Amino acid sequence: MTIRGRVYVLGDNIDTDQIIPAEYLSLVPTIPEEYRKLGSYALAGLARTPDQPPFVPPDGMTTPYTVIVAGKNFGCGSSREHAPIALGAAGTKAVVAESFARIFFRNCVATGELYPCETPTRLVGAFRTNEEVVLDLEANTLTNVTTGAVHALRPLGDAGPVIDA
Repeated sequence: MTIRGRVYVLGDNIDTDQIIPAEYLSLVPTIPEEYRKLGSYALAGLARTPDQPPFVPPDGMTTPYTVIVAGKNFGCGSSREHAPIALGAAGTKAVVAESFARIFFRNCVATGELYPCETPTRLVGAFRTNEEVVLDLEANTLTNVTTGAVHALRPLGDAGPVIDA
């Protein structure tokens, strides 16, 4: 499977409160309207910086970013299935990170919302938000279309078919 789209770049220790703030946890993902709302609040807990566009545009329901590239310990914090669900509902297909909080990784697999892809090297500096990328889940590579650089990823192993189902 290949995922092509724009990338959103984040740093280390992005926690579940940043991914989906607690005030939105009352939304029920199995109700289609609430599922869409959950996506509109994805990464709403991030501190805004002048050089980083919002993940979901103001008054939008989805994100233009299909892949997130992050640093270490993505999805740390409290155990909430809403975190990968919110990112998936927003339209993101995969998160590529140096490492994941184990519970976030398991929630990605359990919900089937996102591919949690680990990289053996730090990629945060190799990408800029809005660049085009190609994630090849069979070849285990992430390509920066803008620069042409190809980065190796760790195989998803047995988690891949579970997420696909």
